Amino acid sequence: MQYAANAYAKTQTAALPPRDLEATLLLKAASRLQALLDDWEGRKQDVDSAVTYNRKLWTILASSATEETSPLPMALKQNVASLAFFVFNRSLDVMIAPAPEKISPLVNINREIAAGLRARPQAA
Repeated sequence: MQYAANAYAKTQTAALPPRDLEATLLLKAASRLQALLDDWEGRKQDVDSAVTYNRKLWTILASSATEETSPLPMALKQNVASLAFFVFNRSLDVMIAPAPEKISPLVNINREIAAGLRARPQAA
């Protein structure tokens, strides 16, 4: 049964438009990080995997957004690069000296960016 659920989830994710896919993956990473915060003592052993997943996701997002052929405006490319730099530094800090208060900003960033990606422009 679990295999079927995983296969369905992969198919559903592959069919999403790029912005929705990015938002979904950011929310997945935020959820994994939030789970650490919700049960810090019971889940400390999951810190490295959750933080690594988030860092890898941000590596892909930042690489895609900042590449030369990206259609994003330069200011947005710079903002994404700055956020990614923060995420990378915070991730390293969390992995060296895990503490729940260091994880909260990562959760918040992912949720805010996901909300922005899911927002639809208002019709004029």
